[in-house]
Amino acid sequence: MAVAVALSRRGRPGSAPNPNVGCLIVKDGKIRARGWTQPGGRPHAEAVALAAAGAAARGATAYVSLEPCAHASARGPACSDALIAAGVARVVIAAQDPDPRTDGAGIARLQDAGIEVVFNVMAAEARRAMAPWWTRRMHGRPFVTLKLATSLDGCIARADGTSRWITGDRARAHGHLERAGHQAILVGRGTLDADAPSLDVRLPGLEARSPKKLLLTRGAAPAGWTAVASPQAIGDVDSLLVEGGAGAASAFLAADRVDRLLLYRAPILIGGGRAALGDIGLADLADAHGRWRLADSRMLGSDRLDVYERAREG
Repeated sequence: MAVAVALSRRGRPGSAPNPNVGCLIVKDGKIRARGWTQPGGRPHAEAVALAAAGAAARGATAYVSLEPCAHASARGPACSDALIAAGVARVVIAAQDPDPRTDGAGIARLQDAGIEVVFNVMAAEARRAMAPWWTRRMHGRPFVTLKLATSLDGCIARADGTSRWITGDRARAHGHLERAGHQAILVGRGTLDADAPSLDVRLPGLEARSPKKLLLTRGAAPAGWTAVASPQAIGDVDSLLVEGGAGAASAFLAADRVDRLLLYRAPILIGGGRAALGDIGLADLADAHGRWRLADSRMLGSDRLDVYERAREG
Protein backbone atom coordinates (compact mmCIF):
# COMPACT_ATOMS: atom_id res chain seq x y z
CA MET A 1 0.00 0.00 0.00
CA ALA A 2 2.86 2.36 0.66
CA VAL A 3 3.81 2.03 -3.01
CA ALA A 4 0.23 2.76 -4.13
CA VAL A 5 0.15 5.88 -1.95
CA ALA A 6 3.51 7.00 -3.35
CA LEU A 7 2.21 6.47 -6.88
CA SER A 8 -0.82 8.62 -6.11
CA ARG A 9 1.43 11.63 -5.54
CA ARG A 10 2.49 11.47 -9.19
CA GLY A 11 -1.01 12.59 -10.13
CA ARG A 12 -0.76 15.93 -8.31
CA PRO A 13 -1.82 18.48 -9.35
CA GLY A 14 -2.80 17.34 -12.85
CA SER A 15 -5.62 15.00 -11.80
CA ALA A 16 -7.72 17.86 -10.40
CA PRO A 17 -10.64 18.14 -10.00
CA ASN A 18 -10.52 14.35 -9.62
CA PRO A 19 -8.63 12.74 -6.75
CA ASN A 20 -5.05 11.64 -7.35
CA VAL A 21 -5.12 7.89 -6.79
CA GLY A 22 -2.46 5.20 -7.03
CA CYS A 23 -2.98 1.54 -7.90
CA LEU A 24 -0.70 -1.49 -7.79
CA ILE A 25 -1.48 -4.93 -9.24
CA VAL A 26 0.34 -7.81 -7.48
CA LYS A 27 0.23 -11.52 -8.33
CA ASP A 28 2.33 -14.42 -7.07
CA GLY A 29 4.44 -12.03 -5.05
CA LYS A 30 5.37 -9.91 -8.07
CA ILE A 31 4.27 -6.43 -9.11
CA ARG A 32 2.51 -6.84 -12.46
CA ALA A 33 1.41 -3.25 -13.09
CA ARG A 34 1.28 0.26 -11.67
CA GLY A 35 -1.05 3.16 -12.35
CA TRP A 36 -2.01 6.61 -11.15
CA THR A 37 -4.72 9.08 -12.14
CA GLN A 38 -3.80 10.86 -15.35
CA PRO A 39 -3.95 14.62 -16.14
CA GLY A 40 -7.51 15.88 -16.33
CA GLY A 41 -8.70 13.09 -14.05
CA ARG A 42 -8.94 10.29 -16.63
CA PRO A 43 -8.13 7.50 -16.99
CA HIS A 44 -8.32 6.58 -13.35
CA ALA A 45 -5.45 4.80 -11.62
CA GLU A 46 -7.21 1.43 -11.68
CA ALA A 47 -7.88 1.68 -15.41
CA VAL A 48 -4.22 2.49 -16.12
CA ALA A 49 -2.97 -0.39 -13.97
CA LEU A 50 -5.47 -2.93 -15.33
CA ALA A 51 -4.61 -2.01 -18.92
CA ALA A 52 -0.92 -2.52 -18.16
CA ALA A 53 -1.53 -5.83 -16.36
CA GLY A 54 -3.73 -7.36 -19.03
CA ALA A 55 -4.47 -11.03 -18.38
CA ALA A 56 -2.16 -11.01 -15.34
CA ALA A 57 -4.84 -9.12 -13.42
CA ARG A 58 -6.99 -12.26 -13.16
CA GLY A 59 -6.56 -13.71 -9.68
CA ALA A 60 -4.33 -10.81 -8.60
CA THR A 61 -4.53 -8.38 -5.69
CA ALA A 62 -5.14 -4.71 -6.43
CA TYR A 63 -3.84 -2.15 -3.93
CA VAL A 64 -5.70 1.14 -4.32
CA SER A 65 -5.19 4.33 -2.32
CA LEU A 66 -8.87 5.34 -2.57
CA GLU A 67 -12.04 3.25 -2.74
CA PRO A 68 -12.72 2.38 -6.41
CA CYS A 69 -15.51 4.53 -7.79
CA ALA A 70 -18.99 3.05 -8.14
CA HIS A 71 -20.45 5.54 -10.61
CA ALA A 72 -19.98 5.43 -14.36
CA SER A 73 -19.63 8.60 -16.40
CA ALA A 74 -19.37 9.63 -20.03
CA ARG A 75 -15.59 9.68 -19.56
CA GLY A 76 -15.26 6.06 -18.48
CA PRO A 77 -16.70 3.09 -16.57
CA ALA A 78 -16.77 2.71 -12.80
CA CYS A 79 -13.47 1.35 -11.48
CA SER A 80 -15.23 -1.16 -9.24
CA ASP A 81 -16.85 -2.66 -12.35
CA ALA A 82 -13.51 -2.66 -14.19
CA LEU A 83 -11.84 -4.56 -11.33
CA ILE A 84 -14.65 -7.13 -11.34
CA ALA A 85 -14.45 -7.56 -15.11
CA ALA A 86 -10.66 -8.03 -14.90
CA GLY A 87 -11.14 -10.92 -12.48
CA VAL A 88 -9.05 -9.65 -9.58
CA ALA A 89 -9.35 -11.83 -6.49
CA ARG A 90 -8.63 -9.29 -3.78
CA VAL A 91 -8.72 -5.51 -3.41
CA VAL A 92 -6.90 -3.69 -0.61
CA ILE A 93 -8.08 -0.10 -0.11
CA ALA A 94 -6.51 2.70 1.89
CA ALA A 95 -9.18 5.39 2.32
CA GLN A 96 -12.92 5.20 1.82
CA ASP A 97 -14.22 7.67 -0.78
CA PRO A 98 -16.28 10.49 0.82
CA ASP A 99 -18.04 11.17 -2.52
CA PRO A 100 -21.69 10.18 -1.85
CA ARG A 101 -21.85 8.49 -5.27
CA THR A 102 -19.24 5.96 -4.12
CA ASP A 103 -18.97 6.16 -0.30
CA GLY A 104 -19.09 2.46 0.64
CA ALA A 105 -20.84 1.50 -2.61
CA GLY A 106 -17.59 0.62 -4.37
CA ILE A 107 -16.61 -1.71 -1.54
CA ALA A 108 -20.06 -3.29 -1.47
CA ARG A 109 -20.07 -3.88 -5.23
CA LEU A 110 -16.71 -5.65 -5.08
CA GLN A 111 -17.84 -7.81 -2.15
CA ASP A 112 -21.10 -8.69 -3.90
CA ALA A 113 -19.02 -9.96 -6.82
CA GLY A 114 -17.17 -12.35 -4.48
CA ILE A 115 -13.97 -10.31 -4.30
CA GLU A 116 -12.18 -10.17 -0.95
CA VAL A 117 -11.93 -6.55 0.21
CA VAL A 118 -9.67 -5.14 2.91
CA PHE A 119 -9.93 -1.43 3.68
CA ASN A 120 -8.63 1.29 5.98
CA VAL A 121 -5.02 0.25 5.31
CA MET A 122 -2.75 3.33 5.64
CA ALA A 123 -5.83 5.54 5.35
CA ALA A 124 -4.21 8.56 7.01
CA GLU A 125 -1.22 8.38 4.67
CA ALA A 126 -3.50 8.14 1.64
CA ARG A 127 -5.57 11.14 2.74
CA ARG A 128 -2.35 13.12 3.25
CA ALA A 129 -1.22 12.26 -0.27
CA MET A 130 -4.61 13.43 -1.56
CA ALA A 131 -4.70 16.48 0.71
CA PRO A 132 -5.69 19.06 -1.94
CA TRP A 133 -8.62 17.03 -3.26
CA TRP A 134 -9.60 15.89 0.24
CA THR A 135 -9.61 19.45 1.61
CA ARG A 136 -11.75 20.69 -1.28
CA ARG A 137 -14.15 17.76 -0.89
CA MET A 138 -14.49 17.96 2.91
CA HIS A 139 -14.12 21.70 3.57
CA GLY A 140 -14.95 23.38 0.27
CA ARG A 141 -11.67 25.28 0.01
CA PRO A 142 -8.16 24.79 -1.38
CA PHE A 143 -5.31 23.14 0.45
CA VAL A 144 -2.86 25.97 1.17
CA THR A 145 0.91 25.69 1.58
CA LEU A 146 2.76 28.73 2.91
CA LYS A 147 6.41 29.03 1.94
CA LEU A 148 8.81 31.20 3.96
CA ALA A 149 12.52 31.54 3.18
CA THR A 150 14.26 33.30 6.04
CA SER A 151 17.54 34.05 7.70
CA LEU A 152 18.27 32.59 11.14
CA ASP A 153 16.89 35.75 12.71
CA GLY A 154 13.58 35.46 10.85
CA CYS A 155 14.10 38.01 8.08
CA ILE A 156 12.88 37.58 4.51
CA ALA A 157 14.88 40.53 3.15
CA ARG A 158 17.22 43.33 4.10
CA ALA A 159 15.66 46.57 5.26
CA ASP A 160 15.87 47.92 1.70
CA GLY A 161 13.92 44.95 0.37
CA THR A 162 16.86 43.01 -1.08
CA SER A 163 16.06 39.28 -0.89
CA ARG A 164 18.00 37.62 -3.74
CA TRP A 165 19.17 35.25 -2.59
CA ILE A 166 18.66 34.26 1.04
CA THR A 167 18.72 30.52 0.39
CA GLY A 168 21.05 28.50 -1.82
CA ASP A 169 20.61 26.64 -5.10
CA ARG A 170 19.29 23.38 -3.64
CA ALA A 171 16.65 25.07 -1.52
CA ARG A 172 15.52 27.17 -4.47
CA ALA A 173 15.32 24.05 -6.66
CA HIS A 174 13.15 22.40 -4.02
CA GLY A 175 10.94 25.48 -4.05
CA HIS A 176 10.47 25.08 -7.81
CA LEU A 177 9.52 21.44 -7.29
CA GLU A 178 6.87 22.63 -4.84
CA ARG A 179 5.58 25.07 -7.45
CA ALA A 180 5.19 22.21 -9.91
CA GLY A 181 3.02 20.37 -7.38
CA HIS A 182 0.44 23.14 -7.00
CA GLN A 183 -2.32 24.39 -9.25
CA ALA A 184 -1.87 28.02 -8.30
CA ILE A 185 0.70 30.29 -6.67
CA LEU A 186 0.04 33.58 -4.89
CA VAL A 187 1.97 36.68 -3.86
CA GLY A 188 0.94 40.04 -2.48
CA ARG A 189 1.04 43.39 -4.24
CA GLY A 190 4.20 44.43 -2.41
CA THR A 191 6.11 41.40 -3.66
CA LEU A 192 4.88 41.92 -7.21
CA ASP A 193 5.94 45.57 -7.23
CA ALA A 194 9.31 44.97 -5.56
CA ASP A 195 10.45 41.77 -7.26
CA ALA A 196 8.32 41.36 -10.42
CA PRO A 197 8.46 37.56 -9.88
CA SER A 198 7.80 35.22 -12.80
CA LEU A 199 6.62 32.42 -10.46
CA ASP A 200 7.28 29.81 -13.15
CA VAL A 201 8.87 26.39 -12.75
CA ARG A 202 12.47 26.43 -13.91
CA LEU A 203 13.36 22.76 -13.58
CA PRO A 204 14.24 20.76 -16.72
CA GLY A 205 11.23 18.81 -17.91
CA LEU A 206 8.77 20.49 -15.55
CA GLU A 207 8.48 23.90 -17.19
CA ALA A 208 4.97 23.11 -18.46
CA ARG A 209 3.78 22.61 -14.89
CA SER A 210 4.11 26.26 -13.91
CA PRO A 211 1.08 27.12 -11.75
CA LYS A 212 -1.59 29.73 -12.34
CA LYS A 213 -0.50 33.12 -10.91
CA LEU A 214 -2.71 34.84 -8.31
CA LEU A 215 -2.28 38.30 -6.81
CA LEU A 216 -3.72 39.16 -3.39
CA THR A 217 -5.12 42.62 -4.00
CA ARG A 218 -8.33 44.62 -3.92
CA GLY A 219 -7.26 46.29 -7.12
CA ALA A 220 -6.57 45.04 -10.62
CA ALA A 221 -4.01 42.42 -11.61
CA PRO A 222 -1.63 42.71 -14.56
CA ALA A 223 -1.96 40.58 -17.68
CA GLY A 224 -1.37 36.91 -16.97
CA TRP A 225 -2.40 37.23 -13.32
CA THR A 226 -5.70 36.75 -11.51
CA ALA A 227 -6.67 39.13 -8.70
CA VAL A 228 -8.12 37.70 -5.49
CA ALA A 229 -9.48 39.99 -2.82
CA SER A 230 -8.95 37.81 0.24
CA PRO A 231 -7.75 34.37 1.43
CA GLN A 232 -11.39 33.29 1.41
CA ALA A 233 -11.85 34.20 -2.28
CA ILE A 234 -9.31 31.96 -3.98
CA GLY A 235 -11.72 30.33 -6.41
CA ASP A 236 -11.83 26.89 -7.92
CA VAL A 237 -8.36 25.47 -7.29
CA ASP A 238 -7.51 22.52 -5.08
CA SER A 239 -3.93 23.46 -4.16
CA LEU A 240 -2.38 26.88 -3.58
CA LEU A 241 1.20 27.86 -2.78
CA VAL A 242 1.53 31.22 -1.00
CA GLU A 243 5.04 32.42 -1.72
CA GLY A 244 5.30 36.06 -0.69
CA GLY A 245 5.55 38.37 1.08
CA ALA A 246 4.93 39.11 4.75
CA GLY A 247 1.55 40.74 4.13
CA ALA A 248 0.14 37.82 2.15
CA ALA A 249 1.58 35.27 4.57
CA SER A 250 0.10 37.09 7.56
CA ALA A 251 -3.29 37.45 5.88
CA PHE A 252 -3.58 33.70 5.26
CA LEU A 253 -2.46 32.81 8.77
CA ALA A 254 -4.84 35.34 10.31
CA ALA A 255 -7.68 33.83 8.26
CA ASP A 256 -6.68 30.32 9.43
CA ARG A 257 -6.31 29.21 5.81
CA VAL A 258 -2.85 27.61 5.96
CA ASP A 259 -2.60 23.81 6.03
CA ARG A 260 1.13 23.33 5.55
CA LEU A 261 4.24 25.39 6.26
CA LEU A 262 7.51 25.21 4.31
CA LEU A 263 10.18 26.95 6.38
CA TYR A 264 13.51 27.30 4.55
CA ARG A 265 16.19 28.75 6.83
CA ALA A 266 19.57 29.90 5.60
CA PRO A 267 22.58 29.99 7.98
CA ILE A 268 22.85 33.77 7.78
CA LEU A 269 22.01 36.70 10.03
CA ILE A 270 20.59 39.90 8.56
CA GLY A 271 19.72 42.10 11.53
CA GLY A 272 17.29 44.95 11.09
CA GLY A 273 15.76 43.26 8.06
CA ARG A 274 12.15 42.75 7.08
CA ALA A 275 10.28 40.31 9.29
CA ALA A 276 8.73 37.20 7.75
CA LEU A 277 5.35 37.93 9.34
CA GLY A 278 3.25 40.83 10.50
CA ASP A 279 0.23 40.67 12.79
CA ILE A 280 -1.64 37.37 12.44
CA GLY A 281 -4.35 38.17 14.97
CA LEU A 282 -2.88 36.27 17.92
CA ALA A 283 -4.74 37.41 21.03
CA ASP A 284 -2.98 35.21 23.58
CA LEU A 285 0.35 33.37 23.47
CA ALA A 286 -1.40 30.22 24.66
CA ASP A 287 -3.40 30.22 21.41
CA ALA A 288 -0.19 29.80 19.41
CA HIS A 289 0.49 26.33 20.85
CA GLY A 290 -0.86 23.09 19.47
CA ARG A 291 -1.50 24.44 15.97
CA TRP A 292 1.36 22.77 14.08
CA ARG A 293 3.13 19.42 14.01
CA LEU A 294 6.50 18.75 12.42
CA ALA A 295 6.07 16.48 9.37
CA ASP A 296 9.55 16.58 7.84
CA SER A 297 12.98 18.12 8.37
CA ARG A 298 15.99 17.92 6.07
CA MET A 299 19.10 19.75 4.93
CA LEU A 300 19.20 21.21 1.43
CA GLY A 301 22.84 22.06 1.04
CA SER A 302 23.60 24.49 3.86
CA ASP A 303 19.92 25.42 4.31
CA ARG A 304 17.41 23.64 6.54
CA LEU A 305 13.86 22.85 5.49
CA ASP A 306 11.23 22.21 8.16
CA VAL A 307 7.76 21.15 7.02
CA TYR A 308 4.84 21.59 9.39
CA GLU A 309 1.24 20.48 8.98
CA ARG A 310 -1.75 21.89 10.79
CA ALA A 311 -2.58 19.86 13.86
CA ARG A 312 -6.35 20.09 13.52
CA GLU A 313 -9.01 19.82 10.86
CA GLY A 314 -10.92 22.80 9.54
